[in-house]
Amino acid sequence: MQSPAEQALQNEKNSIFNGVASTIVMSMSNNYFALFAIGVLGATNYQVGLISSLPQIVGMFAMILGTVIMSRLQEKKRFTGLSILFTRFFLLSMFLVIYLPQEYRAWTFVILIGLMNLPGSFAMLSWQSFIGDLISDSRRSGFFSERNRILTIAGMFTTLVIGIGLQWFDKANPLPYQILFILAFLFGIVEVFYLNKHIEQKKQSNKVLKRVKFGWDAYKHKPFIYFLICGLFFNFAWQLAWPLFNIYNIKIAHMTGFWISIITVANQVGQIISFKWWGMMSDKHSNAKMLAITAIGMATAPFLTILSTNMYYLTFVNFTSGLFVSGTVLLLFNQLLEVTLEENRSSFIAQYNINLAIIGFIAPQVGVFLLQMSSINTAMNLAAGLRLVSGAVFLVFYYYMRKQYFRSTVASVPRS
Repeated sequence: MQSPAEQALQNEKNSIFNGVASTIVMSMSNNYFALFAIGVLGATNYQVGLISSLPQIVGMFAMILGTVIMSRLQEKKRFTGLSILFTRFFLLSMFLVIYLPQEYRAWTFVILIGLMNLPGSFAMLSWQSFIGDLISDSRRSGFFSERNRILTIAGMFTTLVIGIGLQWFDKANPLPYQILFILAFLFGIVEVFYLNKHIEQKKQSNKVLKRVKFGWDAYKHKPFIYFLICGLFFNFAWQLAWPLFNIYNIKIAHMTGFWISIITVANQVGQIISFKWWGMMSDKHSNAKMLAITAIGMATAPFLTILSTNMYYLTFVNFTSGLFVSGTVLLLFNQLLEVTLEENRSSFIAQYNINLAIIGFIAPQVGVFLLQMSSINTAMNLAAGLRLVSGAVFLVFYYYMRKQYFRSTVASVPRS
């Protein structure tokens, strides 16, 4: 029988292996969805926008259903593993898209990406709640910053190898993408294997769990509400530019699969060298304060991107962007866990992700709409401006959290 400390160490080790496999899957598939859609399937700007937004609206409905399911689970590991496995099966379907009549290929691919997020959202929701229960508050910043650093290194090497390999094929050749989809599915099996090696303590059923239906109780907790508002505003500004980056890089800068890999690797290098720093700074200054800084840093990416189509310049811009992406990923997740209540964490996470899914559907469509109505420069600059404003919004949230902390500290001081 392992001690709690040994179990915690084993869970952290398995979480890293599970995350590495998951990162390899994403590096082999998601990173090249847009390139496959545009270069091989001939997708339109609208369809490229849907690649970013359709999964979000599907995810919204999945989160509502997932909230009900999660509130009744005493063990989350099995549900998480099955959700991941079903998600990876969609990669096999993508392998077959090229054999459809040409007029149906792009739309079928876009729909498959959207539907894949049904089990994918179950997996994300259950994993966040699952790992939040396994990793103690005191270990979160240190462990997740190190975990994210290792995962990003794995993604960087995977992407670099893929980029080199894609040079051997014409950009309209579907074969390399089909190979990637099959390999990604196989690594998905490895991902599930290491997830199942986690040690989870079975929770006893209680009245609180039985009472949970759709997680509306999360809105009674003010810190969560304020974080939700700030997080949604930032994510709108962040995701507004996602399809714009794909369109700019592929249609305007004319990037090949090799250069898509290079800029992705540059972004990941920026993340690798900064993850640990963001973790230390969040421990020193709080997640909320550092989120304001990351939001301001993220505002530079859209503005700097449109200044040139030079590949080396865009590689540098993606490197600097990665310095702030690492902080965004780490701090948003840590802050979410910080404003949730442990006894009903899955409800908070579900409500956050449901609202995030709505924003995730709207924002890319707004980005494409702005592009159609104006120009890529105008759309990108507006995205940069909104990201800058979100930094100020997070700063207001930081002062609110600091005020709450001082109130709780004063209230806990014994009176004579």
